[in-house]
Amino acid sequence: MNVQVEPAKLKAKDFASDQEVRWCPGCGDYAILKAVQMSLANMGAQPDNTVFVSGIGCAARFPYYMETYGFHTIHGRAPAVASGVKIANPELDVWVVSGDGDALSIGGNHLLHLLRRNVDVQFLLFNNEIYGLTKGQYSPTSQAGQKSPSTPQGSVDAPIDACTFALGCNARFIARGIDIQAKQLGDIFTRAQEHKGASFVEIIQNCIVFNDDAFAHFTEKSVAKETQIHVKHGEKLIYGADGNKGIRIKPGAFELEAVTIGEDGVTEDDILVHDETNRVLANLLVAMKPPEMPIALGVIYCDPAPSYERAVQAQVEASMANGAGDMDKLLRSGNTWTVS
Repeated sequence: MNVQVEPAKLKAKDFASDQEVRWCPGCGDYAILKAVQMSLANMGAQPDNTVFVSGIGCAARFPYYMETYGFHTIHGRAPAVASGVKIANPELDVWVVSGDGDALSIGGNHLLHLLRRNVDVQFLLFNNEIYGLTKGQYSPTSQAGQKSPSTPQGSVDAPIDACTFALGCNARFIARGIDIQAKQLGDIFTRAQEHKGASFVEIIQNCIVFNDDAFAHFTEKSVAKETQIHVKHGEKLIYGADGNKGIRIKPGAFELEAVTIGEDGVTEDDILVHDETNRVLANLLVAMKPPEMPIALGVIYCDPAPSYERAVQAQVEASMANGAGDMDKLLRSGNTWTVS
């Protein structure tokens, strides 16, 4: 008699491998690693059904530190490998870990196709706006003027906004978090894992060696409440230390503006309600940047659509049902000949 046994409830430590974690002391990757391990435990994940795929860079060490299956692949190709894993084994829970350089430079094309196809994986992009592993060159997300070994006089490149890129690729789930905000990251990871389709999560991550405090103007505790807005579906876009600031459509213009409730005739009724299914609103929210506007954090866009691997699986099953999946029959059908 077969007896169904419920899998044991695991703890965060059960997802930690026996490998020494080797990032620079103070790196934001440590906090993200702990948040992922805690989230997997909280969502009841099982190591033998979980896969982490990475490319090249500091973030790419992630699979070594997870007590799950994992692939440390090549530069920029993690989305392609993850797609193959998911298509071959649709029931696996697949996570991709990549840095801003790995994902948005050499890997930009691969990431585009992962998102547009809507392959059911969770893509975590660690964005520190620098190449860390190769010693501090500017990356696709580095700000104009960034001084680095490759741009000693300051970068003249226009940077990519990661979430705007994902929206442009027709991603169906987009979220943003900060490395040191473990609880908020945990909530985002849970939502991303529950979403059936490609989930894109940008994680603002501090590189203490080559780009330290690049995000301090909105991540420091002393300014966070005035420079961050944690969006929640169906709730007013309100923020601020006193909870009296909000986001509204600017009168006479199709753009957002930050306002103070109670000033210049502004009331709470003027403040927008977050609708995570509204793609136009998502584009406006991801474009907000301090100091003019607060940075939007949380699930910014979520509008599910059929996932790629399920569509592929349905085609395979349909082909097998009408005999096209029988290899022996295929080899012996059509134009054949006998060699005597």
